[in-house]
Amino acid sequence: MNRRVIGTALLLLGLTVWGASLEQDFKKPPREVGVRCWWWWLNGNVTKEAITRDLEAMHDKGFSGAMIFDANGGNQRGNANVPNGPMYGSDEWTELYLHALNEAKRLDLKIGLSIQSGWNLGGPGVTLDDKAKQITSLEIRVDGAVEINQKLPVPKANYDYYRDICVLAYPCKVVTGLPFKLSARLLDKNGKGLTAGIAGAAKPISNLAAKTGAKELGGSAPDCRFLLDDTPAVAGEEDTSLDDIIDISDKVSKDGTLKWSAPAGAWTILRIGYTPTLAHVSTSSDNWQGHVLDYLSKDVFNRYWYDVVDPLLKKAGPLAGTVLTQLETDSWECGGLNWSPGFAEDFKKFNGYDVIKYLPVVAGKIIESREKSNAFLADFRKTIAHCVSENHYRTFAENAAKYNIGIQPECSGPHAGPIDGIKNYSHSDIVMSEFWAPSPHRPNPPNRFFVKQASSAAHIYGKRYVGAEAFTTIGPHWNDLLWHDQKPAMDYEFCEGLNMIFFHTFTCSPKEMGLPGQEYFAGTHVNPQVTWWDESDVFMDYINRIQSVVQRGEFVADVLYYYGDHVPNIAVNKGFNRAGSLPGYDYDVTNEDILLRLKVVDGRIVVPGGVYYRILVLPDHKVLSLAALKKVDELLGQGATVLGPKPERLVSLVGGEAAQREFHELAGKLWGDSPSESGRRKIGNGRLVWGQSSRSLLQADGLALDFEALDTERQEDYEYIHYTIDGADVYFICNQTTEDRKVNLAFRVKDRQPELWDPATGGIRKADAFVIKGERTTVPITFDPHGSMFVIFRTNIDDTGSQGSNFPQWKEKQIIAGPWSVSFDPKWGGPDKPVRFDTLSSWTEQSNPGIKYYSGKAVYRTTFSLDKVPADETLALELGSVMDVGIAQVTLNGKDLGVLWLAPFRVEISEVVKVGENKLQIMVVNSWQNRVMGDDALLDSERFTQTNIRVTKSGKFKWTLEKSGLLGPVRIVRSEM
Repeated sequence: MNRRVIGTALLLLGLTVWGASLEQDFKKPPREVGVRCWWWWLNGNVTKEAITRDLEAMHDKGFSGAMIFDANGGNQRGNANVPNGPMYGSDEWTELYLHALNEAKRLDLKIGLSIQSGWNLGGPGVTLDDKAKQITSLEIRVDGAVEINQKLPVPKANYDYYRDICVLAYPCKVVTGLPFKLSARLLDKNGKGLTAGIAGAAKPISNLAAKTGAKELGGSAPDCRFLLDDTPAVAGEEDTSLDDIIDISDKVSKDGTLKWSAPAGAWTILRIGYTPTLAHVSTSSDNWQGHVLDYLSKDVFNRYWYDVVDPLLKKAGPLAGTVLTQLETDSWECGGLNWSPGFAEDFKKFNGYDVIKYLPVVAGKIIESREKSNAFLADFRKTIAHCVSENHYRTFAENAAKYNIGIQPECSGPHAGPIDGIKNYSHSDIVMSEFWAPSPHRPNPPNRFFVKQASSAAHIYGKRYVGAEAFTTIGPHWNDLLWHDQKPAMDYEFCEGLNMIFFHTFTCSPKEMGLPGQEYFAGTHVNPQVTWWDESDVFMDYINRIQSVVQRGEFVADVLYYYGDHVPNIAVNKGFNRAGSLPGYDYDVTNEDILLRLKVVDGRIVVPGGVYYRILVLPDHKVLSLAALKKVDELLGQGATVLGPKPERLVSLVGGEAAQREFHELAGKLWGDSPSESGRRKIGNGRLVWGQSSRSLLQADGLALDFEALDTERQEDYEYIHYTIDGADVYFICNQTTEDRKVNLAFRVKDRQPELWDPATGGIRKADAFVIKGERTTVPITFDPHGSMFVIFRTNIDDTGSQGSNFPQWKEKQIIAGPWSVSFDPKWGGPDKPVRFDTLSSWTEQSNPGIKYYSGKAVYRTTFSLDKVPADETLALELGSVMDVGIAQVTLNGKDLGVLWLAPFRVEISEVVKVGENKLQIMVVNSWQNRVMGDDALLDSERFTQTNIRVTKSGKFKWTLEKSGLLGPVRIVRSEM
């Protein structure tokens, strides 16, 4: 990569250009590496005062910036609406937006802007002409040898809007004996065929709607390679040949009258046109309802840009490109679209053949053969994805760049659409994805983690920043146990390549809305309204320390996995191991765009982004394009190692029969005519291997695993990622279990001193215990539940290390049983006087409703005695269980020992504890959930809280009281020095 060019680009975007040392930034992360957030302007209901308060709060907690995100959604899932603020882009709204930019400048924060209210790009100014479109058709059967002068019926249409694409005719295979018979087909929003009068209906290609890009395939994209297959062909099933199709569009007048001298015989006439989809802008503020625009048209995007976006940038003046540095559109949830007025021309340019006579396939007909019809549909879908990428997202990036602004659209899933996810990312400056914390809506990891695709795109295209909308949830609100729910999800995604957190969500809530105030219906709420905001520094510091390191890193991987050229195409998370390299060897995913630009240097495969890989892995569905296959041949000749089965099919009409012949000849040349189940061949300077995993091949080559947890049953309990930074090898490792773990970790590094960097504390120290053997260094690590650590190798050494331990082994010394005096805040319903707890238990078990439903901070006080404080021991205090946020602040003998948020909530006390009586104070805080539940049964005038969020009382999203308070056991533990 050209680092000078990249550095200049980052300066323009307000992003980091590194100057300080890695160690300095880790100990004290600079603002530039800090967290950001989706700053929700809920229903536009914000004020200048609330804007200033939020930005000052962000500045205080080490944020680097925020994304202004005007939308509603507060009223979803039974919640109440919030007052309607000014409309996005109006004069009143623009005044608030400019106030935010000026305040951000004062506070040294960077601002991004979502270029609409809500998502699925569009709005009230989008006309039906500019709306997303889909093909609709109507079929007529007529007897020929007559002069036809008949007004054609109009195909089914949405909004009574229909425009012709073409009118085609072909001979019927079976004479109907009817002078005029029709059937109509419209692919609706969900891709289902709407039929009427279906006499003589065609034999549809299976999965037709999904095959044409007219269907969204689910909440998270499935593996869509099945679209390349179909049910077995049946002899004689084809409706017609291409040569028999006649384009009679010029015989149809503007009013739809067909004047045609039909040749003898029975004829099928297809009137094919387009109509708007039913997609609307989602989750917008109340006054920004409207149509979703046409993602296939550059002209349509530009009309929206100059109507909505450009005026906002012009009004920002010099703040555009300096303070306002990013523009965004949110996730694709508008389903499919498959036509645009310029699509036929784009199709011809992209594929080299005309689309018109193949359009009956979209209407469910089989042209030539089932195989060729399927091949056309693959080209058709791929062209849709190409147009989305080039006409929409490239245009978006080019327009923004005129203001020195980058883009960060969520343009690549996880919802399925007619897209090539990685190709869309090629236009982004911050490559945006998302991940979820556990919640009833997405409880399981396969449906929560999506960053691997984004990080792969960043690595292969040479982009520095991998962002994610972080901690999304749908379910009960505020009940976030940070160390147990948010941290392991975040750590997993750091190990997939994430390096920039955007909290989802940080809702701006004017003081008039009370506390906890107005909130979006989903997400982990992180803002000054939450009960634990004042104590959140430790959580923010943890994230920022990690980001200070990983944002600098050059990713290390051994395998590059090509995920094919089919559409829809969205790469799945690391756990699916599509590359076959895990555990132990990491990988990236590439698309065809980058595949065709690969180079080979000293036997390594190199992407434009500068990452080197040892193996290229081909997809296992045995389908490649001719261009991809020829590239494989070229790479082999240059010395690459390629792993994958012999491709059996070219599912495309590009190049015609000549391309098919060339494809099969080349596949036979490379793999042989009848390759065995496994084998290898030397091709040029490279080698072609098949029938084994990339992991087994790398091990057979004698390459040590890059990372391994030794003597453990489940490697996946320990996630990792490996970077290089200024010549140092940097590994981030996390324990994905709720258990304490002692484990020996092996790294593919030799002759270097391992260092342990703790992102929870900022502590840096050399590992005393380690063993260097062969190509690997083994380091014993002790993890707390969901613990994490950087292991960094910077300095060359001659020593081979020694056995031992790098972490204290804690043993219980004394239980602090109490009794405890607990003070609650009467402002939030707590008792006026301290309450005695003889034993530690959840507040929800108390009969006093002021405690049972209490939310906020409470202070526990007790005393304990020590007979002696041995000089050869280190003493620490462990709090055990702290619920429900998991935050506690400890004061011992008047000394503030800081805020704890990680299990087992341990803090060293040797320098503070004393012989005799010791005074212990522990402040704990729980979330808003219990108080909101308690208020639900009260009259409005009796309630302590004020919010639009309503308690869900049944179903999988049902709220239950969260255990709260200090649950212990609280104990003193010791470790011998």
